[in-house]
Amino acid sequence: MSEGRLRLESPVAGTVVRIGAAPGDRVAAGAELVVVESMKTELEVVAPVDGIVLAVTVAVGEGVGAGSVVAELRGVEGAGAAVAADAGPDPDAVRPDLAEVHRRHALVRDDARPDAVRRRRARGQRTARENLDDLCDPGTLVEYGPLAVAAQLTRRPLEELVERTPADGLVCGLAEVNGARVGADRARTAVLAYDATVLAGTQGATNHRKKDRILEVALRKRLPVVLFAEGGGGRPGDVDVQSVAALDVPAFGLLARLSGTVPLVGIASGRCFAGNAALLGCCDVVIATEDATIGMGGPAMIEGGGLGSYAPEEVGPIDVQTANGVVDVRVADEAEATDVARRYLSYFQGPVADWTAPDGRALRHAVPERRTRAYDVHAVLEALADVGSVLELRAGYGASVVTALVRIEGRPYGLLANDPRHLGGAVDSVAADKAARFLGLCDAHGLPVVSLVDTPGFMVGPDAERTGSVRRMSRMFLVGANVSVPLCAIVLRKAYGLGAMAMCGGSTLAPLATVGWPTAELGAMGLEGAVKLGFRKELDAIEDPDERQARFDAMVELAYERGKGVSVATMFELDDVIDPVDTRAWIAATLGDVDARRPDEPPRRPNVDSW
Repeated sequence: MSEGRLRLESPVAGTVVRIGAAPGDRVAAGAELVVVESMKTELEVVAPVDGIVLAVTVAVGEGVGAGSVVAELRGVEGAGAAVAADAGPDPDAVRPDLAEVHRRHALVRDDARPDAVRRRRARGQRTARENLDDLCDPGTLVEYGPLAVAAQLTRRPLEELVERTPADGLVCGLAEVNGARVGADRARTAVLAYDATVLAGTQGATNHRKKDRILEVALRKRLPVVLFAEGGGGRPGDVDVQSVAALDVPAFGLLARLSGTVPLVGIASGRCFAGNAALLGCCDVVIATEDATIGMGGPAMIEGGGLGSYAPEEVGPIDVQTANGVVDVRVADEAEATDVARRYLSYFQGPVADWTAPDGRALRHAVPERRTRAYDVHAVLEALADVGSVLELRAGYGASVVTALVRIEGRPYGLLANDPRHLGGAVDSVAADKAARFLGLCDAHGLPVVSLVDTPGFMVGPDAERTGSVRRMSRMFLVGANVSVPLCAIVLRKAYGLGAMAMCGGSTLAPLATVGWPTAELGAMGLEGAVKLGFRKELDAIEDPDERQARFDAMVELAYERGKGVSVATMFELDDVIDPVDTRAWIAATLGDVDARRPDEPPRRPNVDSW
């Protein structure tokens, strides 16, 4: 390089705080010559080339303007500088500030808390982090607030809080779930897990803020939410915040606002009371383990209200919460709960390419030839849906109607089916609630619905009316007539009266297709009842009991011939009567081009009904 005089200027107006070289020094390109501080920030003036310092024109403490000359340098090729440029840090070196961050993060991991882990093992449970590790695709969890501690710094030392209240008892963040199967763009999910080993899983001031934060992110990004809810309600010991009742906490409203916009999955294991139970109840689906006990108030709150003294296991045990419909899916343990959560989410993440068709020939024999013989409709589901794709919801509640998520040719659907083993398939008030709520769930998230009809109608009688059947059964019409997703109805056997119409979304014309199997029979009411009601005088006029019964049977047979599927299809009150083997083809033809709602679509419903 040829020799040349270089005038080096300050990049900003400020104060000289350090001089790194003196006149006559040999320097290498990049060597620090002068440091100027401006707005609490230091900016270096460095040698642009190898050279010799001719002059430093400023002194430490001197003010300079932007563009002021602070040093002069003569460029010299191969100067062999005595003042060398900094070669840069070792990329593997860990500075003290980074070491502190590493230390704090290490303290929240399970291996830093062996006693807490042992307590979980003794209860047959996993830790919050183990549950999230199982749920989330490996390496995808980005955790929010891992360094947070309980808001108790005015009563306990920081190091104690770091050790005993890691993440303030709530592990949360963003992750991918089922990414390998549906793709990363459909797999992004907000995840939250209460840590019952931290202050009994209570909801503290900081973990409420964390929960608010992650739910706001989920709302802005339209992400599904999975919540592991275990623990109690509010935590009175957080004294660092100025609050009286803390009724202004946004979390419950934020989660409720997400309802109907994105899928919400709640998982309960162990004790889930008060605030945790309220969050759980806002979810679309509740998955609970055998040891779960769920209640809007725990033992302390119950006793404090003068309502008696109870052990935690007496407050909303799994048998109670399954029978009353609170729990949608009952599982053995947290591992199975996590697996079910993954499966549940997958139905709302779109179609999949890897699916196996069942042997549809089993459908030909699923319904008995004897028209009054009961059968298990679950066998129909298994022979109709893709292998291993049936996930039943609320199996222990409203048993005369089965509600399930299924796949057919890889596409997700909601499925309703009457079960003749319960009330002969009649729809009672409980089953009507269950079916109406399920239709709303499918509508909210864009799942087309397949309805398998085998019902004598709505359940009637004085006992039925005591359950509020007029209002509760009418919900099926109100919801079914207003869903935006399409239906396909398959009449397996009986389709009688208002109950059958409700199973079809309001009428047999409401679905995109309504077809029957060879065993189908349709009518305004059950055949036997219709004959007794319509021909009572004629039958009563026959004195001989055997002759009367024979006449009755003949009338029923005549009614059956008139109402059987082939006869009804002749009048075009059915779109067709089909070979059961062709059922999948009908569903694929009518519903197969409809996908679950995309995340960018506006919500179809204001929310998913909690009941």
